[in-house]
Amino acid sequence: MTTDGTRGRFAIAAVSVVLTFAPLTGAGETRQTGEVLVAAAADLKFAMDELGQASERANPGVKLRMTFGSSGNFFSQISNGAPFDLFLSADADYPRRLAAAGLGRGEVFLYGVGRLAVVVPESSPVPLARDGIWALAGPLVRHVAIANPKHAPYGQAAAAAMASLGVFAAVKEKLVLGENVAQAAQFVESGAAEAGVVALSLALASTVRGRLRFWPVPASAHPRIDQGGLVLKGGANGDGAAVFRDFLLSPAGRTVLKRFGFEIPAD
Repeated sequence: MTTDGTRGRFAIAAVSVVLTFAPLTGAGETRQTGEVLVAAAADLKFAMDELGQASERANPGVKLRMTFGSSGNFFSQISNGAPFDLFLSADADYPRRLAAAGLGRGEVFLYGVGRLAVVVPESSPVPLARDGIWALAGPLVRHVAIANPKHAPYGQAAAAAMASLGVFAAVKEKLVLGENVAQAAQFVESGAAEAGVVALSLALASTVRGRLRFWPVPASAHPRIDQGGLVLKGGANGDGAAVFRDFLLSPAGRTVLKRFGFEIPAD
């Protein structure tokens, strides 16, 4: 599995954990190599590392090329003709709108329900275990990282959760906005922010265990984060995209998603 950023007018702001390689191949080469170009929400970064490798072992003829970013930005790019084969959004409304516009192959599918977590560096003196999200209002926290609510579903959910739990007014001047939720988590890891409200899947990732502490935000504190996907007409390898979609929704795929903190939608 490789990771790639789409060039030209479809470029997105890259998270540091996402590497940018050569421009996308032409349609003919994509068909020959069996590459599937996947636009995936940033909260899926670490889960997709594992899911992609497992899918390629099960389906060696289908190679995945992942690009990670905010779902709202991907929605705009796909609406304007970006040649992705598969869209995995952190907000199921985006693929539904694409399907309504006639840009999908098949139906929208739900693959997970996202959760939020408040995170601080492992060595932080912030009393997260004691105070939970209310620790964000304390003097030890000067910057709170969230994804940009204008185009990132997890940023919208983070703002809603802070408002619901009564801390938004105290922290709104502290907010530092990431381009997507993975960048918001990176701000906390790097020390650019003392705390953040990010996807639970990122807090649980093996690459940050031992570097971040987290407090799960109650699901009742924000609107449900239904995450959905769509195989796209604009790509060259819809058949390969359908293969990966089926793996994602299989028991094996769902086991990985659960391990990264996603709830599984009812069938």
